[in-house]
Amino acid sequence: MFATYSLRHKCLLALTALMTLITPIAAASFGAANISFGQVFLLFTEPMLGASASTDGVTAITERIVFELRMPRIILAFIAGAGLALAGSVLQTVTRNPLADPYLFGISSGASFGAVLVLSFFGTQGLVQQWLSKSDSLWAGAIYRSGLFSHDAWWSWSSLSLPVGAFIGALFSVLLVLSLSGFGRASQVERMLLSGVATSFMFGALTSLVLYFSSPQAAASVLFWSLGSFAKASWSGLIIPAVVVCSSVIIILAFKRQVIAIQAGDETAHSLGVNVARLRLYMLILCSLITATLVASCGGIGFVGLMIPHTVRLLFPGQQPIFTTVFVGGLFMVWIDVLARCLLSNQELPVGIITAAIGSVFFLFVLRHRR
Repeated sequence: MFATYSLRHKCLLALTALMTLITPIAAASFGAANISFGQVFLLFTEPMLGASASTDGVTAITERIVFELRMPRIILAFIAGAGLALAGSVLQTVTRNPLADPYLFGISSGASFGAVLVLSFFGTQGLVQQWLSKSDSLWAGAIYRSGLFSHDAWWSWSSLSLPVGAFIGALFSVLLVLSLSGFGRASQVERMLLSGVATSFMFGALTSLVLYFSSPQAAASVLFWSLGSFAKASWSGLIIPAVVVCSSVIIILAFKRQVIAIQAGDETAHSLGVNVARLRLYMLILCSLITATLVASCGGIGFVGLMIPHTVRLLFPGQQPIFTTVFVGGLFMVWIDVLARCLLSNQELPVGIITAAIGSVFFLFVLRHRR
């Protein structure tokens, strides 16, 4: 497949590969602590060059900042950008709508609602914790004293409860959108985006309602999380997002021909032996799983799935480069996170605000171009 690319396409692929290699080192040099690119480069090359490559400027504190704080954040940002770009590309293909996106389709809002329910009701400052602490019931007091909802216990099981809650919310959003637009081939794919926007507003209102009844501490933490941030990234927290995104790439590659056939039209794909309704449902569920996992890990980040597939199609017209979409999405999110850390002094801007500002302008551009 690589041989079918023109010289321009090969140069762009080589540039993308080079950026993928340089970006982790370059991005790790940005932050509150003053660490130069050369120091980060020495940390990466020291295992290969030996201890003699160390300099006085690379201290143990610098090494801990780079490998324990910044690198998990960079990798999570790359995984999030890759997953959202992949989900957006699949949604635009199976719905044949250039404006389809996990955020605009209502999937992200549904996932956020499910995760907010888990955080607000079962978190360390959640409504269940408050009720147990104030209840006079013997069994409620026993549960409270058992430490089931303590801070340490919460973080031990939230790695699974948050993705599950977010996935249930995202799946419910997809089923609601499909019920409004229709499940069969005769359904109007143009109605899916409108149904998704309406579903997004509905789940946004429900999320605000849950936050209204939450405690001020829980509402403040959930509100910052919902705007999108990689500040709490850790090595252990990378396992589930990495497994989900990598598995999704493999699954989409396995169904690549069927997915591309849908782009030619439902009737054409059906004549080629593709069960359009079933495949579209499976792809929507897969996109829901990707979005829910990433929302649970880093909050709601919108418009990435809209911008990156269009950008890749402009760079590679007539192609469907899945790996290029994944890598460009990951690189984009890493540098957006760097911008969020460095744009304001002594504070961090939520990533979702930056992507929404850029994506809204991009949305208007695509809308005007497609008329």
